[in-house]
Amino acid sequence: MRFGRQQGRLGKVLVIGGCAAALGFVPSAAVATPGSGVSATVVAEGTSPGKLKVKTPKGRTDVTFRTITIEPGGSTGWHTHRGQLIAVVKQGTLTRTLDDCSVEVTPAGTSFIEPSGAKHRHIGRNLGTEPVVLWVTYLLPKGSELSDDADAVDCGGKSGGKS
Repeated sequence: MRFGRQQGRLGKVLVIGGCAAALGFVPSAAVATPGSGVSATVVAEGTSPGKLKVKTPKGRTDVTFRTITIEPGGSTGWHTHRGQLIAVVKQGTLTRTLDDCSVEVTPAGTSFIEPSGAKHRHIGRNLGTEPVVLWVTYLLPKGSELSDDADAVDCGGKSGGKS
């Protein structure tokens, strides 16, 4: 009985292998068409520290791509967004203080999501010596501002004050 199972498995492997080999003889025209007259440039890329959970607004969504530069010593001011942002740090290191006074440091070559809503206010700072350059994709409800000013969070001296 054991020999019969092995022979059955061997038969399945041979059939699958034969099918895979036969695919190699299919003309390439049936697979895909080559492109022409197209060029592309990667302008920024970054790796997230974990899984990115992207949520689009209900209804129509405005998608905006933006480059943001924060000079050394500069900040974004406290603000919120009505939709999510996907950001890549192209250059420098961005330091963000969040609504709960936690601090996130994001160096060049990494990416992150900024969540939407008033309970997610934050400030971005450049505490380094070179400009911070961000490439940001905004996913906002149709007609929304890119950001809304927010009151500063009192973090009791934990980098939460207004710059």
